[in-house]
Amino acid sequence: MAKKSKKQQQSGGTPATVALAAAGVPFTVHAYDHDPSHPSYGEEAAEAMGVSPDRVFKTLVADVDGALTVAVVPVAGQLDLKALAAAVGGKRAAMADPALAERTTGYVRGGISPLGQRKRLPTVLDESATLHGTICVSAGRRGLEVELAPDDLTELTSATLAPIGRA
Repeated sequence: MAKKSKKQQQSGGTPATVALAAAGVPFTVHAYDHDPSHPSYGEEAAEAMGVSPDRVFKTLVADVDGALTVAVVPVAGQLDLKALAAAVGGKRAAMADPALAERTTGYVRGGISPLGQRKRLPTVLDESATLHGTICVSAGRRGLEVELAPDDLTELTSATLAPIGRA
């Protein structure tokens, strides 16, 4: 998990929520009790918040031709690695080593947020996000989600919109 500054520790914020607040972007934080035995972090979040899995997006880190890339896709589906590679002009993509993803982003698996990462990585957001007024993504730790407009997420992460999710 990313180190917190004194200000973050006092406010209880994560790097993701601090980045959103600093940008002046409207957002809502949703906290829930994380169950470590649940088979899917994303599905658990959707169930706990009572939100359609189509509106809850998971943040995955992939290796595209040797470069780490963030993919943000609905928890209801899977990441299409070929589509991700194509979206960033690459040839091959594979899931990144989890330990490398954690070190690079500053977050733990199941709590990786596309926002406030330690090292800013190229980001691709599944275009289905634009079908919703708001979507939910990890706020930087297990059991914490942030709800915001897909346009705001796209702008803050300089994301490319592309069809990278599949059912």
